[in-house]
Amino acid sequence: QVQLVESGGGLVQPGGSLRLSCTTSGFTLEPYSIGWFRQAPGKGREGVSCIGGNNGSSNYAGSAKGRFTISRDNAKNTVYLQMNSLKPEDTAVYYCATREGNRCSIKEPRWYDLWGQGTQVTVAS
Repeated sequence: QVQLVESGGGLVQPGGSLRLSCTTSGFTLEPYSIGWFRQAPGKGREGVSCIGGNNGSSNYAGSAKGRFTISRDNAKNTVYLQMNSLKPEDTAVYYCATREGNRCSIKEPRWYDLWGQGTQVTVAS
């Protein structure tokens, strides 16, 4: 079955860190781009970061720059989102999405054609 599986969410205090994982199932990650998006209650879906297929370039939203790092391990079919210095406003359901290609986008969620089920991140004291 072709799918994406996110993991690594949870409850963390402000200033803490989490590492999210997005693992492919049923297909090999290498030629596929991955985007990370998030959606907070009552808000629209927001692009956070993305990384292109075939070790393409990465991109970050302004809110993520300097705090989040995206990386990929093609051998494990997994993309990671390391999130440091977390703030309460980072609280959201985080989704990964994929599409074959070297480019990626954090502004065009409709560009992606497969989405994971999401993982909850809550930043609170």
